[in-house]
Amino acid sequence: MHYFIGNLGHLFVIATFVTSAMTVFAYFKAHLESNPEQKKAWLLNARVAFYTHVASIFGIVFCLFTIINNHYFEYHYAYSHSSRHLETQYVVSSFWNGQEGSFLLWMFWEAIIGIVLIRTQKKWEATTMVVFCSVQVFLASMILGVVLPVINLKLGSSPFILLREAMDAPIFKSQPEFIPKDGTGLNPLLQNYWMVIHPPTLFLGFALTLVPFSFCIAGLWEKRYSEWIKPALPWSLLAGAILGLGILMGGYWAYETLNFGGYWNWDPVENAVYVPWLILIASIHTMITYKNSETALKTSIILVISVFVLILYSTFLTRSGILGDASVHSFTDLGLSGQLLVYLLFFTLLAIGLVSVRWKHIATSEKEVSIYSREFWIFLGATTLCLMGFQVIIPTSIPVYNKIVELLGSTSNVAPPANQIQFYSKFQLWFGVAVALISGTGQFFWWKKIDGKGLKKQLMGPILLSLILFALIIAIAKIYEPAYLVLALASIYLIVSNGNILFTLLKLNPKLSGGALAHIGIGLMLIGVLFSAGYSKVVSLNNTGLLYSKEAGTEFNRDNLLLFINETRTMAGYDIEFLGERLQPKTKSGFMKKSDLELTNDPFKVVAKKDVLFQQKKLFSAKDTIEINPENTFYEIELRKNGKVEASLFPRIQVNEEMGGRVASPDIKRNLLSDLYTHVAAPMDPEAEVDWGKTEEIRVGYGKDFFVNDYVAQLEEVKRLEKLDGIDLEKEDVAVQARIKIQGERDNYYAEPIFIIKDRSQVGRIPSEVNDLGIKITLLNIHPETNEFSFAVNQRQKDWVIIKTLEKPLINVLWLGTGILMIGFCLAMVRRFREFNNASD
Repeated sequence: MHYFIGNLGHLFVIATFVTSAMTVFAYFKAHLESNPEQKKAWLLNARVAFYTHVASIFGIVFCLFTIINNHYFEYHYAYSHSSRHLETQYVVSSFWNGQEGSFLLWMFWEAIIGIVLIRTQKKWEATTMVVFCSVQVFLASMILGVVLPVINLKLGSSPFILLREAMDAPIFKSQPEFIPKDGTGLNPLLQNYWMVIHPPTLFLGFALTLVPFSFCIAGLWEKRYSEWIKPALPWSLLAGAILGLGILMGGYWAYETLNFGGYWNWDPVENAVYVPWLILIASIHTMITYKNSETALKTSIILVISVFVLILYSTFLTRSGILGDASVHSFTDLGLSGQLLVYLLFFTLLAIGLVSVRWKHIATSEKEVSIYSREFWIFLGATTLCLMGFQVIIPTSIPVYNKIVELLGSTSNVAPPANQIQFYSKFQLWFGVAVALISGTGQFFWWKKIDGKGLKKQLMGPILLSLILFALIIAIAKIYEPAYLVLALASIYLIVSNGNILFTLLKLNPKLSGGALAHIGIGLMLIGVLFSAGYSKVVSLNNTGLLYSKEAGTEFNRDNLLLFINETRTMAGYDIEFLGERLQPKTKSGFMKKSDLELTNDPFKVVAKKDVLFQQKKLFSAKDTIEINPENTFYEIELRKNGKVEASLFPRIQVNEEMGGRVASPDIKRNLLSDLYTHVAAPMDPEAEVDWGKTEEIRVGYGKDFFVNDYVAQLEEVKRLEKLDGIDLEKEDVAVQARIKIQGERDNYYAEPIFIIKDRSQVGRIPSEVNDLGIKITLLNIHPETNEFSFAVNQRQKDWVIIKTLEKPLINVLWLGTGILMIGFCLAMVRRFREFNNASD
């Protein structure tokens, strides 16, 4: 039992909580202090407390990672989220797989950001850090894991709790220091490279939204009602870029890993992060408006506060357990729901109270806003973004509404939308149209002062070019759905109009082009979403004439293609062939034929029967022991055109108890204009009882050809075995193994049945199966007088797989748009940081 590292970690947790509270107190005193010397002393105390707080967080990270990396399974967190078989990068990602680890990751990022704020924001340090570190107090309390005496109130859930303290298992009563040999491991679906970088990116985005919130609250507190905009704006841009990148990473993970055929499923947890990002983008635009024309200050205050409050609300939704089965992303409730609610209400009520007190003192522009002003179009765009968020967050919050009604003693039967994708998409599509039209037109007002006549002149060229491109796209893509026609036209207009502005800016000052680039990125994303989602089509249509399953329904039988091993079918202009089941080695890139491998008593290890090749490259030598992930089985699907191999796909079936059994993950054939998205719709059940056909007896000698299930076979060798796994052989016992080569369509297979004579009288036979070909061969008898051998041959249906393939047109336009959006964000952010630094100097 490794008690020391856990006790040390818990000590660091307590130190983190105490030092964050001390930092808040010291900065608060520094703000109140009018004596310069005393103020300086309190600031020094606050910095020392904060740096101690940062050191304590690093101490927690060190202790928890030590526990996970060294497999100290006496600790509940390591047992629940890691195992000895995880690869290094997934051992790292198991760090933030649980609630406690994700709160710690959030605190870690805020600690780093806090250091930057202290070193760069001297004029705002005291009040900003009071707000900033108050959040750290609450986050530290979430992993405190202590019970307050007298009132018996639990604060937080510690990542350093022992397994015996978390689980009421009988073994701990008889063996208090029992340590499991292995942990339960990381959910196999999360063992993906995107899950190594997606959560840290997302939590960095969460942490960054605290910075503009802190500046805003500090500005209201100090009655510097507008000065906070300048330092907050670049941080808002950074938060928007990072949070948006985190969301996009999650979407790409879903596209590569899940099998619903897309990248966004309108899951409640996805929605709870999407909405704050929309409001954040709206706040960036209103802050820029105020910086340039001193309008929309009150709107900026409301939106900046709303962003952080919505981040807290998304945390409450995800981690309180209130979503129940409404989301596959939500955490189970660790008893922290009340604490999360206090966390949410504290900062919400604090912000509302402060805004209410200061509201009448906040400047309001008396200037009438003209329809031909940039302020009007910015406000219109921000309003649209807020309405987009409002439309999503209300249905997402139905479980919260039901819980409130239940607490009030009544019942509510309101249910979330049954078809989430259809429900949200039909509204968000039209909001997307509005955003495209507003963004496309508003850019002209942003950079130029124009009236009605000037507007017609400026818009004429982009509108005509947009209509020409729109006509070409309609003719080529054959868009007929009215809503899709409108979205396509609006998206093209957004790209063309901002392209016009970008061309002008590149000649004048390329540093100003961030906004135009970001809007072009949004336009490309809208087109990518329109085609890849709206015109995604099934190409794996059933052309066999078979009814696969009466229970599965018409759609399943129509939209899925049955492939027997080594039998060619046609699909989407390709010759397609199923080549068999594959396993993936942990240590090398590639796939291995199951028929080339022998299972061992350790499910995570197999032994190569012969040299293992992948794409003509040798991966392993015969008799090598190879590490695998046994829960994953891949199905090799080869695509050919004109006899040339275009791609080999390896969709996966994963045994995943956390996700309800077997989970399919796709593989994707990427083309310039479309993706072929393929996943296994129905694999063979390895546990199903095999229906072997009638036994055929064959008598054959060395080197003689014979037929097995229409395949040519040959007896190559018969040898005596000195040892046999699982059976004790005495000197007088005989064990003989035959080696039969079977010529398959693409490869040679080997069957190795065994014949045993034990104690001179007992005869035993161990048959050999060739799964790919559906053959079982048993060595029945030996005929020494003729030097021949009798074999029993049984046949079954050949291996098969049912696949579903979707064609996703122009999805690369979506990914291109996300890249351009991020570049635009970065350019705008760098420009605003430089402006602030120059102003500070």
